[in-house]
Amino acid sequence: MAGLIKREDIDEVRSRTDIKEVVDGYVTLRSAGIGSFKGLCPFHDERSPSFHVRPQVGTFHCFGCGESGDVISFIQKMDHTTFSETVERLAARIGFELHYEDGGSGPSRQEVGRRQRLLDAHKVAEEFFRAQLLTEEAATGRKYLADRAFDREACEHFGVGYAPRGWDPLLKHMRHKGFHEEELKLTGMFSEGNRGIYDRFRGRLIWPIRDLTGATIGFGARKLYEDDQGPKYLNTPETQLYKKSQVLYGVDLAKREITKNRQLIVVEGYTDVMACHLSGLGTAVATCGTAFGADHIKIARRLLQDDGTGGEVVYTFDGDAAGQKAALRAFDEDQSFIAQTYVAVEPTGADPCELRQHRGPEAVKELIASKRPLFEFAIRAGLKKFNLDTVEGRVQALRASAPIVAAIRDSAMRPAYSRELAGWLGMDMEDVNRAVGAAAKRSREAPRSDTGPGQRSAGPDGGHRGGPGRRPETRDPGYRAGGNGQHPGPAYGPEAGNQGSAVVQESRGPAFERPDVRDPVTRMERESLEVVLQQPGLLNAEQWQAFYAARFLAPVHAAVHDAVRAAGAAGATPAQWVESIRQEVPDPLRPFVSELAVNPLPANSEEGLAKYCQGIMNRLFDLQITHQKADRIGQLQRMDPAADPEGYQRINRELMELELRRRALRQD
Repeated sequence: MAGLIKREDIDEVRSRTDIKEVVDGYVTLRSAGIGSFKGLCPFHDERSPSFHVRPQVGTFHCFGCGESGDVISFIQKMDHTTFSETVERLAARIGFELHYEDGGSGPSRQEVGRRQRLLDAHKVAEEFFRAQLLTEEAATGRKYLADRAFDREACEHFGVGYAPRGWDPLLKHMRHKGFHEEELKLTGMFSEGNRGIYDRFRGRLIWPIRDLTGATIGFGARKLYEDDQGPKYLNTPETQLYKKSQVLYGVDLAKREITKNRQLIVVEGYTDVMACHLSGLGTAVATCGTAFGADHIKIARRLLQDDGTGGEVVYTFDGDAAGQKAALRAFDEDQSFIAQTYVAVEPTGADPCELRQHRGPEAVKELIASKRPLFEFAIRAGLKKFNLDTVEGRVQALRASAPIVAAIRDSAMRPAYSRELAGWLGMDMEDVNRAVGAAAKRSREAPRSDTGPGQRSAGPDGGHRGGPGRRPETRDPGYRAGGNGQHPGPAYGPEAGNQGSAVVQESRGPAFERPDVRDPVTRMERESLEVVLQQPGLLNAEQWQAFYAARFLAPVHAAVHDAVRAAGAAGATPAQWVESIRQEVPDPLRPFVSELAVNPLPANSEEGLAKYCQGIMNRLFDLQITHQKADRIGQLQRMDPAADPEGYQRINRELMELELRRRALRQD
């Protein structure tokens, strides 16, 4: 039984994982000062690097788009994995055994090891197949690809390979690489007969099927030779890694474009995915031997960030009866999306691969551009079943179509399609409105399960994300960074995009205006917070006491200062220190904490860094002394020395002590 990962284990995985080593797998980083690295942001297009990583504090932040977080949230955002999946992956990476709440359990070390061996086997097999595509035997396969306008570069990009004819070429290769028969049986790459196991894929073109992380988990194989008695397409069977109802071919290559463009194109075959991508439609994916179903929708919603703020799903189907049937089956799943769903049908029956082959990339783009709302397609397809030349046929068609119109989520669209339906049927508008209204009423009165159409789940992973007391590791969408952090910018919070005054929303927490750091006091406050987050070890006990007592004028800085006091630093690693502060601030300010934690400090040596930090903190304490002296002077001016001589003398002594402290600071 799966359980919630214990909080202390999550903290341990976070602190023991080198964020630079992880980010290096996605971004080319170069030094940006002591303990800081920068590169081109993987979350938005840019020419100058504004993406910073500070390994010591385990944090990343982009000063261009505002994305920020720790190593867990980085993997979540890059690979679209759930919180628990990400922690388990990182734990396996460092060989750490996780513990779970309530007696639950996650994958054991044996399971993790077995899974890794399966992944290794698929990686070795993929390399073998790709190398075989260059052999003399694979000439038929290369011709098949060339005839469809796929050159060598395209084949390498998609990892296309060739399985040689014969019973055991792959088997021999895998044994040579150290894999045992019992392991190979679990991969799905081999069949078993009276004489043992033999290659499942023989004399076929091979496409690697990968998961969201880019790991190969199965293969799809296309028949090439007439004497092959097998099916045209042969896929890996169900294995520990490969579940066809949960796999989308091409999703590893498409995930960033899907998230960026808020679009998902669903096609029917491997070559169709290739054709779409090579035509500039990098959001295309395909199912693997099964219909687009509920598990696929979960993946799609996660990638689309399907939250009602936009996005579209476009299904492509042939114009024949089978294609129409598939489109109508997709319509049955339509209510699972908040995104708008469309269908693009090619009247000639050509698929995207054939369109690109015969008419070029523009024809593929035109196909997608010709998309129609899926509910419109469903209505028009349904009308074809009835004889609209008779009264009876029109009434039956209305009864069949009214529930479809009633189910349209956009209330502004329903009247428009009611009018369209009236025109298609040649019926009175009032009759159509009455039928649609009745269908809507029946739908509202029908029993509904908690997870039925229209119900919103708590999140894509369907549950708690990280143990007791943990908050989701996600960036508040209302936050935007203001350039490089050195200029005034929009607010932090729900109304951040409006550039106007911040608006407090209780459900999301208060909004905070970005302070203008052109003001010397505001800039000094920010710089002192950067020092405290990045170099807490340079402060002694007396300085910590002075920092805790300091007064910050900018509300954003005051909120972070409060979080620092609430977090405490005893025994914490730098990464845990920053994360504890991130957890204490209001949600909209989490990216700001990451920004403070990664902004490079102006020093090029350890000695220079210590001197800079000391100078910043002294300036902060100097300012606080100035505030305190002003308060004392005000008290003196309001006092009558004759009425309270002791109090008058006491405040004068305090003023003298404050001045001595300030002189001492300025001598450091």
